[in-house]
Amino acid sequence: MSHTSPPTPPTTNPQLAASWSDWIGDHTTTMIGIPLRIALIVVILLVVRVVAKRAITRVVQRVLEPSAGETDRSRPRRPTRGAAVLHRDRSRARQRREQRARTIGSVLSSAVTIVLFMVGVAMVLDQVGIALAPLLASAGVVGLAIGFGAQSLVADYLSGLLIMVEDQYGVGDSVDLGEAVGEVEHVGLRLTHVRDLNGGLWHIRNGEILRVRNDSQEWARAVLDVAVPHDANLDTVYRVLEDTGRALREEPDFADVLLEDPAVWGVQSLDADGVLVRLAVKTVPLQQWGVTRELRRRVKDALDKAGVETPFPRRAVWVRADVPEGESGALTR
Repeated sequence: MSHTSPPTPPTTNPQLAASWSDWIGDHTTTMIGIPLRIALIVVILLVVRVVAKRAITRVVQRVLEPSAGETDRSRPRRPTRGAAVLHRDRSRARQRREQRARTIGSVLSSAVTIVLFMVGVAMVLDQVGIALAPLLASAGVVGLAIGFGAQSLVADYLSGLLIMVEDQYGVGDSVDLGEAVGEVEHVGLRLTHVRDLNGGLWHIRNGEILRVRNDSQEWARAVLDVAVPHDANLDTVYRVLEDTGRALREEPDFADVLLEDPAVWGVQSLDADGVLVRLAVKTVPLQQWGVTRELRRRVKDALDKAGVETPFPRRAVWVRADVPEGESGALTR
């Protein structure tokens, strides 16, 4: 008769259980604390980004709001900075303002996003335990190489941003950028588009713009040089020019275009064929050429009525009576 012993339960290893509990206790911070801190960093950065974008959006909306001078009920007494298109086309003025505001808002929003992203990556890597010094050194070397290779591109973007912030010119302005002279059709961060008098479209890099002459800011001046003969009475010429200028400003079509009474500046030069008298008047931007053409027409009619002739080249002829037959005896000068 055989006896069978009952099965013995499996024995637990107290050392193994103790090691597991110690490992869990030691890595609780790593498994729970670090992910929580990373999640907190991400949430804070997202909140900061949302707040910054709302602030930028409010600034853009404030810029896009029409000013009091652009309403139909009121009209500005004097042109303001960059008000070229305000006197010609309200829609072009709004287009210029919208483009400038939205571009600046987009740049600011992108800059905020990039800065927050870089800060977030650095903070997360610090939580994981990765050393930032070697990464920053490598990034500095790569950034230096990219900067040398794309320095012209960086200069274009920085120049474009400064052009918009300082409002040097905008859509609808008449500018002189050197070889490119005409009306601005588009202003971007890298390129400016200018349509010249012949219809050609110029694409100018903003980094290559060294100087700008803007004929569309604040006010302009119409200058008319009138040539009269040497024997003309200058007092009569002055009176005719002043009366013609005042009559032009009193007309309803030109009352808001001329900012002051035309003034005779006097004799500009003494030429061989006549005397040059200058007439000048301040006008609203981009209207100086039309005013000059109208003044030229009216001054010509007024001088004709006053009996002041237009100077012309003169030629004196001397005839010699003792010249033999067959030879020319006329001397001209």
